[in-house]
Amino acid sequence: MDLDDIAARLGVPVEDIDRVYRLAGDKPSAPLPAKGDAPAILDRLAVPPDDAAEIIAGWPDPDSALWTPELRWLLDRSIALVRADLAGYDWLPPGPELPRDRGPAWRHLYVYAYLALVDVARGYHRDHGIPDAVSWVTLADLGRNLAIDRRMRGEGWPVMQSWLTLHSRGSVYELGRLQHQRGDGAIGLHIPDSGPLTPAAVDASLDEARAFFPRHFPDERYTAFSCGSWLLDPQLREYLPEDSNIVRFQRRFALEPYQASEGPDADIEVLRFGFRTLSTPLDELPRRTVLQRAIIDHLRAGGHWHWRHGRFPI
Repeated sequence: MDLDDIAARLGVPVEDIDRVYRLAGDKPSAPLPAKGDAPAILDRLAVPPDDAAEIIAGWPDPDSALWTPELRWLLDRSIALVRADLAGYDWLPPGPELPRDRGPAWRHLYVYAYLALVDVARGYHRDHGIPDAVSWVTLADLGRNLAIDRRMRGEGWPVMQSWLTLHSRGSVYELGRLQHQRGDGAIGLHIPDSGPLTPAAVDASLDEARAFFPRHFPDERYTAFSCGSWLLDPQLREYLPEDSNIVRFQRRFALEPYQASEGPDADIEVLRFGFRTLSTPLDELPRRTVLQRAIIDHLRAGGHWHWRHGRFPI
């Protein structure tokens, strides 16, 4: 099959398939775990039962009619693409966005790629002396993201499939309340959907990171924690009390000057993270929390949210 044929059969731009081919080339892929081992692995990765059942039902068995030659090619080359960038920490889409309503092979292709890379990531973790507990809780972000995507009726996955390549490459580590991303001189902070962002929980996570990275990555030098998020938008202080967890989190950072062209569209991201929907009209969104009311009221008044970057010394 040539690249034009693969792209036509998948219904995606040929440029997307050419990118996969260029980045993966003839580099080695990685095998999926045995299907018999899949239930235990999916449970270890916190994959919800409904998603686990779909993933197992669509498993890429050699004789599966669900898996056409172009899907098998994309799965193999997507695995190779991510594996080739092991230890990389830049954003890395594993392949083109697929029409996910065409069945489990299409809907979960990048989940199968992730599963094939679990042993690769775990091997990288072992090489750096990272404890099993940290390794598994980090990789279990797969289940959290699948649950969020199901809640979002499939609207969230295109972003999540790229985000999860950071875990597969040994770039992100979940240490307590925060996820910490290796980078160029700064540890990037991410805030998973896992409970209140209390100052005590944040302090404990930062302290853990201060010990973790020199121990496991002694050749890397980090001088700051950094974060890019709509949660750092100072406009939130017009709506939230000064003792709120979000405002107290903001106060840790020295913000960089705002540039509208940097980062994702914050108006979309507040809906993604604040309500787990991108398509529900503002008038139909819940107003249960102060944050939800702030997001809605600001947008309804014609305002826009901003994606802000900040950092503070380690």
